[in-house]
Amino acid sequence: MAILSKNNNPLNEFLVDRNLISYVGKDLQRPECILAERDGTLWVADARGGVTQIDSDGTQKFIGQKANSIFESAIVSSTETFESKFTIGTLPNGMAFSSDSQILIANFGTDVLETMDRQGNTRTLYDRIDGQPIGKVNFVLRDSKNRIWLTISTRVNPWTLAASSRVCDGYIAVVDEHGIRVVADNFYFTNEIRLDVQEEWLYIVETTGPHISRMRLRESELGVTLTDREIFGPSHLGGYPDGIAFDSFGNLWCTLVMVDQLIALTPQGDKLLLLDDGDPVASRILLEKIATGQSSTEDMGRAHGTIAPWMASVTFGGPDLQTVYIGSLRGTTIPFFRSPVAGLPMVHWFE
Repeated sequence: MAILSKNNNPLNEFLVDRNLISYVGKDLQRPECILAERDGTLWVADARGGVTQIDSDGTQKFIGQKANSIFESAIVSSTETFESKFTIGTLPNGMAFSSDSQILIANFGTDVLETMDRQGNTRTLYDRIDGQPIGKVNFVLRDSKNRIWLTISTRVNPWTLAASSRVCDGYIAVVDEHGIRVVADNFYFTNEIRLDVQEEWLYIVETTGPHISRMRLRESELGVTLTDREIFGPSHLGGYPDGIAFDSFGNLWCTLVMVDQLIALTPQGDKLLLLDDGDPVASRILLEKIATGQSSTEDMGRAHGTIAPWMASVTFGGPDLQTVYIGSLRGTTIPFFRSPVAGLPMVHWFE
């Protein structure tokens, strides 16, 4: 990975050209997380209770989760209230490929970590930790040592209370040869996490922070630990961060959900605005409420754009990793565009 100085970052002058945005997929339901394969195949989380596979030629099929009575259809309608969204039945959220090419699923609806094969057969890996229910599972990540990292946004029920009142009870767990255990806690609604290219630092989205933190990985005979916690970039990002992904120059791309902006944090931690698709008035009201800790679910529900309503994730794909796909919570299709820089390969691309 090339390390840039502040002045020669190719993103300094880059803004997404709306006229060059294309779309893939149709009739999707809450396409929050997107996995990209070498051959152009996309695997997209789907609120109907499974994953939609989109081939490079645009052909798509929905693969529903099987073998568990809780896997009932949970289609999300844009007319539902914020409080009723994403709370009934299976709801795949964050995803990652396992070492045997199955799909690891952080299930936001059933609060478990699952694995699903490519025919939909699903089994629960973990639903408890330290003898207690895991909580609101959000995202899953696998590293090059085949460890599984899991984020839990909150243990508060309903989770919308934690999102609107800045509850700080999110945590990170790791699964390795020692089993599953908590490695860091007290986060503001823990969301996506990513490792840098050397896997020295874990970058952590604290959605209601609203900021990104990072912690250093330490290896020992007792297993990996996280230390040296610090905020990376601005302490207030100007919106709720949700999904993140590194490019090959060390920039950390980030979606700001509801205000619907795509930003990047440079290696030096400076914020760059790449795309602003938010509603100016609704975004302003939401940001004012966030500043005082008084944002409501109604404020959140009113704020959104049109390209990828409630931008939620960013994924680099294509043969050169320069195609950027944007996942969303309210979209029914996936916008994509070309980036001036390539993304970091997903772990399974190294295999």
